Amino acid sequence: MDSSSDISRILFNATSYRFGASNETSRGGFVSTNSLVLDSEKGELVKSPPIINGEKKICDANKTLVALKNHREAERKRRNRINGHLAKLRALVPSSPKMDKATLLAEVIRQVKHLKKNADEASKGYSIPTDDDEVKVEPYENGGSFLYKASISCDYRPELLSDLRQTLDKLQLQLVREEISTLGDRVKNEFVYTCCKVDIYDIELCPLIASNVHQALSSVLERASTSMDYSLRTPRPCKQMQQTSTMSCNHEFCSC
Repeated sequence: MDSSSDISRILFNATSYRFGASNETSRGGFVSTNSLVLDSEKGELVKSPPIINGEKKICDANKTLVALKNHREAERKRRNRINGHLAKLRALVPSSPKMDKATLLAEVIRQVKHLKKNADEASKGYSIPTDDDEVKVEPYENGGSFLYKASISCDYRPELLSDLRQTLDKLQLQLVREEISTLGDRVKNEFVYTCCKVDIYDIELCPLIASNVHQALSSVLERASTSMDYSLRTPRPCKQMQQTSTMSCNHEFCSC
């Protein structure tokens, strides 16, 4: 047999294996095909790469459709929620039914700022405990040169008032105004005092007295912090209350 016949026979067998004599087994959605093709570089028959099953393509297409459907449904629900919230906002602020979303939100922001401003103005003059423990001593704006305002904010404890009273008595301050307010488990004690004493009219002593007051109240605050464990086991006031008492200064040189 000559070389020409061998080449023809090889090509014929390759074609037969490629198109008719294949042994196919399905594995995981792929068709494993034993078809042979002629490798021109090696000059021999090699197995052809596996062919993707058509069912695999159909399955992927179905998954894509399901994902798109779920995405559209989620988007529809999201838009419905947004539209529901916008409808509630339109009912709360003066607006027209044809007002667009951007204009509506701008109007809502303006109304919120206006309400916040009114709340801040309404809360002026009220003593409300702060969230943080603090001590303040500063000149009293509504008084004369000899008047100072001091305050202490901390957690409530039963012995706080008696401790504070003893501290003020040691300082020998002439109190003009006292105010106690509570909110939840927080309490604020605020008082106005005069730094002038009998036969002493030196305004330069006021900052020194203010420093002594601040130091004394800081000691009260420190003792309140160390007794926190005890105060947690003691019933606390749960409603806000405010008490105010006023005393007059009898010294003729005091601006009370």
